[in-house]
Amino acid sequence: MDSYLIQVNGQGDHVPLLDIHLKTNGNSMSLGKVKGRKPRWAVRASEMSKKTFNPVRAIVDSMKVEPNPKKAMISLSLGDPTVFGNLPTNDEVTRAMKEALDSGRYNGYAPSVGYQSCREAVAAYYNCPEAPLEAQDVILTSGCSQAIELALAVLANPGQNILVPRPGFSLYKTLALSMGIEVKLYNLMPEKSWEIDLKHLESLVDEKTACVIVNNPSNPCGSVFSKSHLQKILAVASRQCVPILADEIYGDMVFADCKYEPIATLSTNVPILSCGGLAKRWLVPGWRMGWILIHDRRDIFGNEIRDGLIRLSQRILGPCTIVQGALERILHRTPPDFYHNTLSILKSNADLCYAALSAIPGLQPVRPAGAMYLMVEIEIEHFPEFENDVEFTERLISEQSVFCLPATCFEYPNFFRVVITVPEEMILEACSRIQEFCEMHYQGAEGAQDLECDK
Repeated sequence: MDSYLIQVNGQGDHVPLLDIHLKTNGNSMSLGKVKGRKPRWAVRASEMSKKTFNPVRAIVDSMKVEPNPKKAMISLSLGDPTVFGNLPTNDEVTRAMKEALDSGRYNGYAPSVGYQSCREAVAAYYNCPEAPLEAQDVILTSGCSQAIELALAVLANPGQNILVPRPGFSLYKTLALSMGIEVKLYNLMPEKSWEIDLKHLESLVDEKTACVIVNNPSNPCGSVFSKSHLQKILAVASRQCVPILADEIYGDMVFADCKYEPIATLSTNVPILSCGGLAKRWLVPGWRMGWILIHDRRDIFGNEIRDGLIRLSQRILGPCTIVQGALERILHRTPPDFYHNTLSILKSNADLCYAALSAIPGLQPVRPAGAMYLMVEIEIEHFPEFENDVEFTERLISEQSVFCLPATCFEYPNFFRVVITVPEEMILEACSRIQEFCEMHYQGAEGAQDLECDK
């Protein structure tokens, strides 16, 4: 019988040594002395956490500026429609939640992809002949943000790349970089109502491209793509055999003179993961209910992507069960007037804001067609006091107590984003203050040159 003797030798401050003797069939043999591990604390943040970077938070947190104490703060920066209380959700929505809670039926765990009845409700709501859906095509998630995270995680490996709009929602880059996925930015064109520069988009595709993200309607631009433009996007994806991750959280939130086209309804062969949720259209972003719709008419994704999404969903065991319990009623009983009234308010605010800012020298707003935002170009050469959009918006806070997000947050310098969900009187007051600010700092061509010479 073999036997082992391990003897630990060490004195004082010396590192302990393991003196190992091996006895086999009666013969003793020494393996010598090896250094042992001296335990000590060495707790470090993970590489994933170090790679996680939110440019909005980084820029906003670095803006060490105090508002003008003589003027009440007006924040046009946060894409949360509930902040000011002027856009409440519908009574049917809250009633559905109360009934789900009172029923006592939704206090336990649900399947990680969501209750079957809830998946059926979402499929029925979005199903159409051009893009048919069944319950198995729906994955419920904890908000649209998690839907995007799961879609990215199932489509891309570390070392691959994704194509992301510029300007675009900063979360795409935050999620991708944390997963070791490279981000390539394709340009949107403000002079064409933020349409995609399709040649630039296609030039970025290579053998490592895992997907292209298409955000329509757009945050931060408030733009809505036409049917013909979406068809051209699909043509690029089809030629390059690249799937689409469609961020459609603002789907159907378009103004009366525009039409929203879900991109999957126009696709005959490009596979699409469409991400949406309750947050914006139903005005309940804190309820964290989202979904992925799997559109795969040519079976290009096959079972592999579906099974991958199911496995990934098991990491947090699905979204809130109480909201799931209310979901069918929310989708099918919210009255059309609610959607219409919300859009009427947003359209009115957008028109007021666009008209007011268009009249200000040095600013060039781009008219929005939907969602909750508009983008404004700063003709920075006429504001030589400021290096860029970050400095411009910092001074706007300190002098006028108006907070707009600098578009550097969206990879698009010398623009700023305005949120149009605030009450009308605040929109008008904010635009009046922005006008006063610009009139104070605006320099014509000659004045700007003189100031540059004085530097």
